Formats: sequence, structure tokens, C-alpha cells
Amino acid sequence: MAILRQIVRLSNTYLWRCSKRYSSSRNILRLSERGMYQDMFPKTAANEILDILNGSPQCVYAGFDPTARSLHVGNLLVIINLLHWQRGGHNVIALVGGATGFIGDPSGRSSERTALQEEILRKNLAGIKNNLETVFENHKKYIWTEDENKLKPPIILNNEEWYRNIDSIRFVSEIGRHFRMGTMLLKQSVQNRINSDIGMSFTEFSYQIFQSYDWLHLLNKYNCKFQIGGSDQMGNISAGHELISRTAKKNVYGLTLPLVTTEEGDKFGKSAGNAIWLDATMTSPYSMYQFFIRTKDSDVEKLLKLLTFYSLGEIKDIMYKHTQHPEQRYPQQCLAEQLVTLVHGEEGLERARRATEAIFSKDVKSLVSLTSTELQQVFEGASTVPLLLSPGITVLELGLKAKCFATEGDAMRIIQAGGFYINHQRMKKIDEVITESAHILPNHTSLLRVGKRNYYIVKWQT
Repeated sequence: MAILRQIVRLSNTYLWRCSKRYSSSRNILRLSERGMYQDMFPKTAANEILDILNGSPQCVYAGFDPTARSLHVGNLLVIINLLHWQRGGHNVIALVGGATGFIGDPSGRSSERTALQEEILRKNLAGIKNNLETVFENHKKYIWTEDENKLKPPIILNNEEWYRNIDSIRFVSEIGRHFRMGTMLLKQSVQNRINSDIGMSFTEFSYQIFQSYDWLHLLNKYNCKFQIGGSDQMGNISAGHELISRTAKKNVYGLTLPLVTTEEGDKFGKSAGNAIWLDATMTSPYSMYQFFIRTKDSDVEKLLKLLTFYSLGEIKDIMYKHTQHPEQRYPQQCLAEQLVTLVHGEEGLERARRATEAIFSKDVKSLVSLTSTELQQVFEGASTVPLLLSPGITVLELGLKAKCFATEGDAMRIIQAGGFYINHQRMKKIDEVITESAHILPNHTSLLRVGKRNYYIVKWQT
């Protein structure tokens, strides 16, 4: 915390001295006011970093391991930090680990990752590259309000490009000699694993060497002096700094970001069992929207500061409106709308809104605009039943064929009592004939409901 207070104090001092230069947001360290940074390396480099950032555009990179075919909300803070650098006029590199993905980063892990097959790794690389390209494009198209030409295009790289032709003996000879076993063993991620029952393989132990070389390569080719990562990356960042100090004899700097956590303090992402993916085929825009809408009041201001581009003044106004009408969940709406737009674009946000209306409005009109896939995503967990539309099928017969009722007696009793619905419309006549115009949506489905919560989706076969 002392380091963070130092960053804010120095950043504000620089703002007072050079207000015109600072207005370009080149001084990325000012994001500490939003709680964006956890630590820096070297720890005494705040003044030096401020002078460099405000002196000329810099280059920064962050790495993403292809452990799944999509990134998830746990990766958003790193991506958003890269976007802040881009907005400040700096060059940003998103590095996908096509080579290091075969090794697996042990940081923050209590066990070794399962080795990825090459075919799966290729799919993961393609998916993550698409995630990154989409987010940067959506930011430029829907969130950035100034001239889009001011944004320098992001550079998305795969580290397999430079490892493919490196001779292993030469790599160990020229790069490995700059690492000291004592220092490597003292890294927190290594200590945690060595002292566990599972231990650590040489494969994972060597990961810090490869991440260090990535930074050296990017420094030599792109003059990349800055690396950002989650708070669990400090060990890898310090290892890269040491390699560069020994070989290139240049000053480089690392910044770590806090891990975004759930209300229970668990880490967002797949390892915590609550994955919200950035790929719409894995997590729908509606599900992502609802995930952020459900943010606790005690967490929402923090997430607005970390994950959105609202100014601190705007966030203060948003929170004030919340105190006036907390039942409207206005901050949660602002959070959900900007993040869904960033990840899925305006079309994705509109889909999320339509889906939200469909589940809460109880109006058949809200169902009409949904596709069959969206209907299944909105009513997740509902049984899906394929049926052939036979002439003369009645409400009673439909309920039985869709397995909404245990017995015909139950069906007759519940329907006649008004507890059965088709597309949000109450059905009380057991002998009413099902027709395409009255009971089937344009997407060739019907949404059935028994009582308040039991949903069934009928997909009509033609």
C-alpha cells in the first residue's frame, strides 16, 4: 500500500507541474487512483517511470496462456489496462503463448496443468486471438469517443514465432547461464509448489526462463520496456527484469494488477468454478450481463473503477444516483452495459437486453425477437423437447408429450386451475388446439411453463 500511495502522490505532483502534457492520459500510473495497480518492479522506480511515461510514448506487453479456447472475466482487468495504455498514446502488445502454452505457468497454481495436445492448443490460440481482436475493436468502435486514428493498433503476437527456430543447446547456453538457481528457487510460486505434496516438475520450473526471454525478445524488437500482469506474476516479471539487466543492460519495469475477486473473495475465472467466458458460444451476452447485474452493492463501485472507462467523477455521480434509488441497481446496469458492449459489441448488448426482457416481462412480444439458441440460453436448465406438429394436437396433449406432467390427471388439474402457460400466455382449456399462429414463435419453438419456475422448450420439427 505504501508503494501505491507513493505512485498516486508522485502522479498528482506531475499533473500539477505539467497539466497540459498529462491531459493526454499518457501518465498511466494515475490509474492507481482507481485501485488499478498492486505493485511495481523495481519498487523504487516510481519517479523514473513517471518521467519515461510522460516523456514519450512507450511500449507495454501482457501475456495470455492458451489454457482454454476463450479468455474469461478474470482476464478483463489486464486487457482493460492495456486499453488504458493505448488510450494514452502508447504501443500495446498482447502476447499469446503458443510455445509456453505447452509448459504451463505454475504461478497461482496448486497443481500442474494437464499437458495440452497440439490440436487443442491451436484451437485455444485462435479463440484467444479472436477474443483480443474483438475487445480492441469494440473499444475503438463503441467506447472510445475521440478520433480513432489516435489509437495505435494493438500488436497481437504468438511467442511460437521466435521459439520455433531456436536451438535448445544454444538457448540453454546463452540464456540459461544468466539465471541463478538460488534466485529461481526463492520465487513464491516455486516455493509454494516445492513445499506441497505434489511438488513441481522441471517443465513448470523452467517457465520463468521462457517468460523472461519473451520480454527480452520484445525489448530488442519493439523497445518494450514495460510488462503488466496479475499480482501472481511478480516472480516472472522480476526474473525477466534480471535477465534484461544482465544481457541488454537496459532499465525495464513491471507493474502488477490486483486479482478481481467474487464477493466471497474467490478469484474470477474457470479455476474458481464460476467461469464467465468472453466467447459468446461459451457464455451468452445475456449470461454475462446478468453476472454483472448481480454484483453486490458493496463491490460495484470497485468494479466500476477497475473494469470500466467512466471517469472517477462519473462513477461518483453513478453511486450518488444509487443512494437515491438503490432498487434500480443503476451502477450494476452501467457496469453490465459497458462490459457487454466491450466484449460483444452493441449487438450483443441488445441481445442481452432482449433476453432480460423475455425472462422478466412475461410478455409474448419479448419472446418473438429471440432465436432458438437465445431462448435456450435465457432459460438455461429448461428441458428441450423436439416435437412434430401433428394436426389437431391439443394443449393437454402438448403438455403430456413435452413431459410437463407426471400423469394425465395432474395435467388436467393444473391446466384447468391456470397453472400452465405457453409463451407466457395462460392456458386453461385442455382441448384448445395448438396452431402455428397462436402458439408457436417465429423461431419454431414454444416456451412452456408449469407454475412459476418450471420451463420447457418445444422445438417444432417440420
